[in-house]
Amino acid sequence: MDVTWYVRVIHVRMEDNRWRHLVSSRDPQVRAARNRSTTHASRGPVVAVTGAATGVGDLLTRRLAESEEIKQVVAIDERRGDVSEAQWHLLDVRDPAIAEKLRGVDVVVHLALDLDLETDPAARTAYNVRGAQTVLTAAAAAGVHRVVLCTSAMVYGALPDNDIPLSEDAELRATAEATGVGDLLEIERLGRRAPRAHPGLNVTVVRPAILVGGTDTALTRYFESPRLLVVAGSRPTWQFCHVDDLVSALEYAALEKTDGEFAVGCDGWLEQEEVEELSGIRRMELPSAVALGAAARLHRIGLTPSPAGDLAYTMHPWVVSVSRLHDAGWRPRWTNEEVLAALLEEVEGRHTVAGRRLGRKDATAAGAAGATVALLGTAALVRRARKARRRL
Repeated sequence: MDVTWYVRVIHVRMEDNRWRHLVSSRDPQVRAARNRSTTHASRGPVVAVTGAATGVGDLLTRRLAESEEIKQVVAIDERRGDVSEAQWHLLDVRDPAIAEKLRGVDVVVHLALDLDLETDPAARTAYNVRGAQTVLTAAAAAGVHRVVLCTSAMVYGALPDNDIPLSEDAELRATAEATGVGDLLEIERLGRRAPRAHPGLNVTVVRPAILVGGTDTALTRYFESPRLLVVAGSRPTWQFCHVDDLVSALEYAALEKTDGEFAVGCDGWLEQEEVEELSGIRRMELPSAVALGAAARLHRIGLTPSPAGDLAYTMHPWVVSVSRLHDAGWRPRWTNEEVLAALLEEVEGRHTVAGRRLGRKDATAAGAAGATVALLGTAALVRRARKARRRL
């Protein structure tokens, strides 16, 4: 056999392979595909999402699973969601066993929160605070280097002397009087303490404005009422955050494109008169003492799910700057006007008075009727008193 012939064949094949490699490396599509494959396999963080099966957690899990900047998504919830690309772990976030599920994770985005208006307040606080505490401790034990907490711009408080807009490093002056705000303040306190207790662990806090998009809160229910309750002498301002914009901001935080404490929402704000004009819903104006007193009494006897503290967020300004996200290159896709329109479309057909939805059966329906009569009756008395003063 001619050995030289074999050598020549091998040499030709080597040259052919080298040429093919050269051609493919110059092809932009081939090169981009190779770069994506390499980047996805060897770069980017492993991100865990708690509360991944529903709501914001589900949306973020989907977004991260599709991102070429994320190496892997670990989804944690008490039930399995629909994102098949994620690695699922089914457990309660209060279970210390979560530490084992976080091994090898770089960033945890904690979204397992219960802010349902109908949840028992004590049970809600126990779940929210214990869950955040367990996740922070477990993350540190597992070697995670960043935890992202999502609270709300409500932690700044709604106060008549607030700047418009509030700086993101403004003092947190909220109290625990509104739904879930006490829980959020405690979660933020735990977030501030965690890096001191666990050196090497970083905590990022994301504070959305009024969240709209599949959400049910006292502030979204405000727009389900036949009239918009306005407290006399108050100065309402409205800043919204569409859930799509919150998800993109959380992705920024997961990719460490921004850190620290920052707000997320639409640019600017709407005055109450603009909201009424855009929505076409007329106002019902009540004196402060009457409105707050009625709200407190109705909540105390169980006719409304919202405590009187929720009313402050419809009375006083609490709009925030989103400059830190802007500095990182992020921009909201939605305007306040667009989010308000989306909210009105979403709540169309729902009827709520004093935070209680109408149309429920049995005792719940009776309670809603009682709330309606109480508030509308109070408004009627106020109008009569005003007319009587005018006649004098």
